[in-house]
Amino acid sequence: MKTIVILTGAGISAESGLGTFRDKDGLWTRYDLAEVATPEGFARNPALVHGFYNARRANAAGAVPNAAHHALARLVREYPGAVHLVTQNVDDLHERAGTRGVIHMHGALTGALCADCGTRWPAPPEMSADTPCPRCGGRARPDIVWFGEMPYRMDEIYTLLAEADLFVAIGTSGTVYPAAGFVAEAAQMGAETLEINLEPSGGVFDRVLTGPASRVVPAWVEGLLSETPDRGTRG
Repeated sequence: MKTIVILTGAGISAESGLGTFRDKDGLWTRYDLAEVATPEGFARNPALVHGFYNARRANAAGAVPNAAHHALARLVREYPGAVHLVTQNVDDLHERAGTRGVIHMHGALTGALCADCGTRWPAPPEMSADTPCPRCGGRARPDIVWFGEMPYRMDEIYTLLAEADLFVAIGTSGTVYPAAGFVAEAAQMGAETLEINLEPSGGVFDRVLTGPASRVVPAWVEGLLSETPDRGTRG
């Protein structure tokens, strides 16, 4: 049975009301990314950064998983082989749809991180420059990977890519590294590659399915599961 590694990006959550970097009038367009999504910006103006992520946290909390999130949760439950889900997204819609063990390579809005000692804890709905680390009293920041920082769990992700029989990228732009290089990494190790996106990203995939994630992903999952009649529900 195949081992499947799935990478999801902002496109899968867009239909749940969470904007991408490229949305014309989205939250991102009202901020300079250098000021709200870099360590240097946080050092200059932590209040601005916290205000930005408080807004993103509230936006994500008000969103609901769409059909694509639910379809992937079903795939993880019912596919008899291994399915590993890696996401570039910082929302928790995969988890709320029922997927366990999601690898958040860019961190999560639900987490807080001490900029001084590295302690992690669940983020409150709102944080400020005065929010202390519960361990050392240091500076609390969102547990988000900012531009210029190394994504989380990269050794684990590359191990999974080396073991994959099928690599699937869903709703990703294919422009942000290192994630943009995952398809080449998986293909080099012999994996079949598939992209599901509104339109092709230009990456070197064996196959591309285009259309809204909420429509295309459930159809793809249904087709994949129909090819494995002996599947059972896992955990």
